[in-house]
Amino acid sequence: MTLRWALRFFCPSSVTAMPRNQVDVAVVGGGILGLATADALQARLPGSSVLVLEKEEAVATHQTGRNSGVIHAGLYYAPGSLKATLAVRGGDRMIDFCTQHGIAHDRCGKLVVATTSVEIPRLQALAERSRANGVAVTELGTEEAREREPHVACMAALHVPTTGRADFAGVARTLASQVGKAGGEVRTGVRVGRATPSSDGWTIEMDHGSESQPVAARFLVGCAGLHADRVARAAGERPDTRILPFRGEYLDVVGASADLVRGLVYPVPDPRFPFLGVHLTRGLDNHVHAGPNAVLALAREGYRWSDISARDLAATAVWPGTVRLLARYGRVGFDELLRSLSRRRFVATAQRLVPDLDPADLQRAPAGVRAQAVDRQGALLDDFALIDGDRSLHVLNAPSPAATASLEIAALIANRVASAIS
Repeated sequence: MTLRWALRFFCPSSVTAMPRNQVDVAVVGGGILGLATADALQARLPGSSVLVLEKEEAVATHQTGRNSGVIHAGLYYAPGSLKATLAVRGGDRMIDFCTQHGIAHDRCGKLVVATTSVEIPRLQALAERSRANGVAVTELGTEEAREREPHVACMAALHVPTTGRADFAGVARTLASQVGKAGGEVRTGVRVGRATPSSDGWTIEMDHGSESQPVAARFLVGCAGLHADRVARAAGERPDTRILPFRGEYLDVVGASADLVRGLVYPVPDPRFPFLGVHLTRGLDNHVHAGPNAVLALAREGYRWSDISARDLAATAVWPGTVRLLARYGRVGFDELLRSLSRRRFVATAQRLVPDLDPADLQRAPAGVRAQAVDRQGALLDDFALIDGDRSLHVLNAPSPAATASLEIAALIANRVASAIS
């Protein structure tokens, strides 16, 4: 029995055996955001038919199932931005959703630590931004920080009590089940090709080799993550951004070193770069991880150095923003590259937070890939980015904290779709 048919047998509520090829809304992408969007659409448009199209054989295969599982509080993001607004509301809503459906979660809080005097002004600026976003934080001295994390090295710290953890893959599976129970469909193992406008919506073709017939939809929503720009272009849009894949590598912290980390310990982020830096996280399963770094991957689904796609490499190389990005962040990118190639350097970065970590207790772990939109000028898009088309909407940039904010982003999308087709 293939995985696809096994899923249909064991999960009939989330994967329907008999496809319906005429629907009100087709959602491309079966990650947490696509599934949350489908669920929100069914709540916002009762009686509408909603179809999720996912190219993998199961949902939540990529970014949703390959992250640190942290519910972000919303302290990092520019006040008034979508990230700030939706992460703060989305964190509360995610906690409520997990509580309602019995999904593993908690609100363990975290420490953001300044390990040098140079970082203290940046930590203070982060505290001000947090409060502007409505996120409560407490400024701590060294001894106060060590009361929470006895082995941490810092000169000052912020305690963020609303940061939490959740099983985001479990959330995605629950959302898929809800979509099925409400009369929708999550169709896996189908890769979307060209989408052509029709008199009453869209004709969505499947790539060559797919067993599915074209789908007719009144409205098209793209939530395709690593392939978001391609899905948009296949529907005739011309986004002025390109998705560049950044691999985030992790180390497992095992043995006696794992006992040195109680919860979540983060560095003060570099404000020039949209990544948070290598941090230490104890997951809901009690496993401790160090990471991630951020290395430009050689494929959109490049989870290892050996994962190479000529098509993806060519698309990255010809995009004008790539060269400008490398020129802008060359030194930072080189440091990330060295950290990827040298476990010693990776361990040393983690030891800045907890010096007593034993290098022998840190070993390579599975990686994730972040879908990051980059414009022609080489700027990394800092906020969520959605574009409205003719009877379509595409999410072009939804990196972290998209999982945290997914239920709120989905509500925003559903409201826009309802306004467009009413």
